[in-house]
Amino acid sequence: MTRFAQDTRWGATLLAPDRTRFRLWAPDCDAVGLEVEGEAPRPMQPEGDGWFGLEAPVGAGARYRFRVSPDLAVPDPASRLQAGDVSDPSVVVDPRAFAWRHADWAGRPWHETVLYEVHVGAMGGFTGVEAALPRLRDLGVTAIELMPIADFPGAHNWGYDGVLPYAPDTAFGTPEELKSLVDAAHGLGLMVFLDVVYNHFGPDGAYLHAYAKRFFNEGVHTPWGAAIDFRQAAVRDYFEENALFWLQEYRIDGLRFDAVHAIAESAWLDTLARRVRGSITDRHVHLVLENEENAARHLRPVGGFDAQWNDDGHNVLHPLLTGEREGYYEDFAGQGAEKLATVLAQGFLFQGQQSPHLGAPRGEPSGHLPPTAFVLFLQNHDQVGNRAFGERLAALADPDALAAATALLLLSPQIPMLFMGEEWGATAPFLFFTDHNDELAPLVRDGRRKEFAKFAAFQDPERRARIPDPNAATTFTASIADPGEAARPPHDAILALHRRLLALRHARIIPHLPGSASLGAHAIGEAAVLARWRLGDGSVLAIACNLGAEAVAATAEGEMIFESLAGAAGALGTGSLPARCTIALIAPATAPGVEDGPMMKGPG
Repeated sequence: MTRFAQDTRWGATLLAPDRTRFRLWAPDCDAVGLEVEGEAPRPMQPEGDGWFGLEAPVGAGARYRFRVSPDLAVPDPASRLQAGDVSDPSVVVDPRAFAWRHADWAGRPWHETVLYEVHVGAMGGFTGVEAALPRLRDLGVTAIELMPIADFPGAHNWGYDGVLPYAPDTAFGTPEELKSLVDAAHGLGLMVFLDVVYNHFGPDGAYLHAYAKRFFNEGVHTPWGAAIDFRQAAVRDYFEENALFWLQEYRIDGLRFDAVHAIAESAWLDTLARRVRGSITDRHVHLVLENEENAARHLRPVGGFDAQWNDDGHNVLHPLLTGEREGYYEDFAGQGAEKLATVLAQGFLFQGQQSPHLGAPRGEPSGHLPPTAFVLFLQNHDQVGNRAFGERLAALADPDALAAATALLLLSPQIPMLFMGEEWGATAPFLFFTDHNDELAPLVRDGRRKEFAKFAAFQDPERRARIPDPNAATTFTASIADPGEAARPPHDAILALHRRLLALRHARIIPHLPGSASLGAHAIGEAAVLARWRLGDGSVLAIACNLGAEAVAATAEGEMIFESLAGAAGALGTGSLPARCTIALIAPATAPGVEDGPMMKGPG
């Protein structure tokens, strides 16, 4: 059996059963002490450039803090495990204690990815996610994406308030239980992705300001305060080694980097990708960005990242399905079909033009990138949970239109992602929840409610006051979806649709995604598009999607592989694409006129 450990410059490294090396970067300190519970304090040795180190005769399980001033002892910022919450002692961990059963797992290529985003706590912790793996494999998912698990304050949190990026939060389980989850996933042929946050630390339990002010650049501000300063070598190592830590020690298959537009030194992203690619060459490892700037230069083949979350795609589809236009949807609501056509053909909608909502240009040209450079979704934690009442699309959209959009999502050559419970139309909302201390809790509650004051539906203070308190325990429990719903109507039919579509994707689309490219897309109605892609085998995939309430004129020829409404393909053959439906066709490479793909035409 094989065991894995990632050496890190920061933190506690077990060298032998009874010996551990401790290191801390504390450039604001003249002296640093190591305090291990049950033992006398030990002075750490200065190593230059703000580093302090010490080898001590302690082993796995030892609880320790760093004394950075006479009145402050702090947890290890690179703690692998906490003895409780974020301000409690850190714990020495033996990463080689876990014996991997599937150590020869080499991963899966990127084009096979079908993502399923989950909040670990809302699925019962690491053991709960592991128990759900067979169900998700049978659904047709190939990769589980975990929302952030780095140690956060309290028992419930989305994870983006994490302050100890190396420590799995004990509210979710132990390091061994996380490794068991990853190992079990690999045994089922599933990848595991992890959402990591390198743009800020949460507001409670981050002590770096007390002894390493150079970790932050006070001249650059983000929504969370001073920016992390990636000009510092120690800072770069902290996060680069964290990425390798998850990929190597925990055998994670891919990382999704949260909101990298808040990282001032954007060139560091490419440095990070190069380090990861140069360090791991024996298996597939995938790197995905969330980047409001739509910076295509970071994506392969030029950059080192496989893909970016396609927020533009979601932001076009959501108004088409719901009619909503407020907030950032103002950039996407008008001329929805034309904008959807651009997203399907070129990936990003904003490729350098002015964003009215932001009041500034946004994006870079993306039409040269393959469709697999974009992760497409109808829902995710942000788009559901940042609604005041956390409504899912099943509660907002016409069922037939949502089924049509689902078909577009799961059959498009872009990489699809589902959000937990989406596959059966879960009725539980997904709310914004935290578990902050008594000082922060009311500030978070009131600040969240204030954010919605600019929306028409929440002009009334009494209605705003009904927005769930993020810190109430019921806000978290209300967000736990019930998989048992999937066996009951109408949820069973929604689940069957997802299974059917994913089986079709695996059989007819995924094998031919390498080398695929867009052949263009155009609007054929106010809410209808025709899109075509040449697949790697030379065949052409065409999708006709009408999310509107009226039929539109269109014709098509080719092998129909899917229709979201029975008989829709017959209507298309006579020149009409029915309302709220999607039809997919494939023309083989040898078919007459295949250079133009399946013959699909809109009005005129």
